[in-house]
Amino acid sequence: MVEITAVCLSKTLDISKIAPKSCGKGIDFPLLLVIEVFLLKPVFVAHADYQRFVLDQLRQHYTHGLAVLVPRDWPIIWKCLISDLSYTAAFLRDSYADKGPAPRDPASMLRSYLLFLLVRPEIGITAWVDEMYRVPLYSILSGFEPGDIPGVGTFYDFLARFWASEVKNLKPKNKPKKRKPKRGKKGEKAPTISVGKVKRLVDYLLRSGAKLQKQPFDRLLEFFHSQIVSVSAKLGLLGDRDALTLAGDGTPLVTSSYPRSKPTCDCSAQGLANCPHRRLYSQPDCDSGWDSAREKYFNGYHLYMLSAANSQHDLPLYPRLQPASRHDAVSVVVSSIEFTQRFTLGTVDKILLDAAHDAEAIYEWLEHQHMEPFIDLNNRKKKNTDTDSDMQISPTGVPICPIGKEMKPNGYDNTQNRQKWRCPLACGSKNSCPTPCSTAKYGRTYHTFKADNLRLFPKTNRQSEAWKEIYKRRTSVERSNKREKIDYKLEAGRHRSTKMWYIRIYGIMMCQHIDAWYAHQQKELERLQPQLLKNAS
Repeated sequence: MVEITAVCLSKTLDISKIAPKSCGKGIDFPLLLVIEVFLLKPVFVAHADYQRFVLDQLRQHYTHGLAVLVPRDWPIIWKCLISDLSYTAAFLRDSYADKGPAPRDPASMLRSYLLFLLVRPEIGITAWVDEMYRVPLYSILSGFEPGDIPGVGTFYDFLARFWASEVKNLKPKNKPKKRKPKRGKKGEKAPTISVGKVKRLVDYLLRSGAKLQKQPFDRLLEFFHSQIVSVSAKLGLLGDRDALTLAGDGTPLVTSSYPRSKPTCDCSAQGLANCPHRRLYSQPDCDSGWDSAREKYFNGYHLYMLSAANSQHDLPLYPRLQPASRHDAVSVVVSSIEFTQRFTLGTVDKILLDAAHDAEAIYEWLEHQHMEPFIDLNNRKKKNTDTDSDMQISPTGVPICPIGKEMKPNGYDNTQNRQKWRCPLACGSKNSCPTPCSTAKYGRTYHTFKADNLRLFPKTNRQSEAWKEIYKRRTSVERSNKREKIDYKLEAGRHRSTKMWYIRIYGIMMCQHIDAWYAHQQKELERLQPQLLKNAS
């Protein structure tokens, strides 16, 4: 038996395992075979080395008149040069095998995918590979020499390493057929599937606790927080890290025109209309939902986003792809649990939500998580509520005096967790009430306790200027969602799996942060631009 030594690993290999099957025991292997086994683990490439490579290539291809860089190219160049993605190789090292051909640099692969989203998000990865052959600048900024570009399969194989599961979806493809949800009223979202669903969910969590459940997208989230969000936090782009303010909202994510499924039975051939059997869905995590903005049904996901409300750049922090039929009130409970269990870069102090989240159970759950909720009221009733005294409470949580006047807020007592109210006609130099209900010169006072009704009596009064100043930042999450869906064309992704949709949304979120990094130091970078290629070496 012939034995040779592997060049790189210094291990003895049995040549009979790779010799042609036609070679018998008495036949010697006709040629001296030298086997070179490469390590398949990626090699770390420092960001400084990447920067030198880009500058040398740009000087080689764009300083002799054969090709010219136009002004709109420079923002893209700077965004690539300032984004240090070198940790990608170390982060994904365990996902590569020990033997085989040398892999492409993971940092260059990720950088190329982000560059694709920055410049041509409307095309697919197949067209992006052709684009890098057509435009050498894109291959150079990715970290590849022009002409030496990875194939389409290499990109998909690399991106799959960020998904911590062999299954592409969160749910099995075999599932029962689901009906469309009820339509919402004009301009309103569809109601929850069953009355009291949010309260039952919150009561269960408060009783049993929320255990950490590992998710396939945890690897994506870990990289995003450790390498992208942490940089934004250090630059001060998220606001006060010790008292972060979140904004949450859901938005429809259309993935197809209609649900695609196949039957698992022959009921249709037998003429049975209402088949009770399960079906095979190509997108099992998607279903039909109601788009309140466009007032029509859609098929896909319900993307629920948590963003940094005090960020000047409306930076996203945590996305969650829910079924399209899920209501915002359910999504915020799920997302807040997962976010607080995984976020380690700061402390959340407040959360801003729209009227779709206005449910007492939501207030209880956010209070349990030590977040102060700022939620606009959804006025479901118009009548005042009676109390044990001669006072009433309006639907907006304001005490009404016996003559029908709204009391004025007069500060919050933190020692007893209560809001103080004062007679509106006694706030001046004298009491102008014709029938005063108190003999005190200070006028009638009334206290509302947060513990009595978290929804109507929040810590920060809705009628105060402080509440209005904080709550006006709630629309930051809507601007963040707009950037993802409109600017970065999120819905242009032609994917069938939840894995690829998560990879696309996380890639777009990384681009949003990189845009903020560039905007934060744009003037300094523009001053360096004239000398950039001259100093390349």
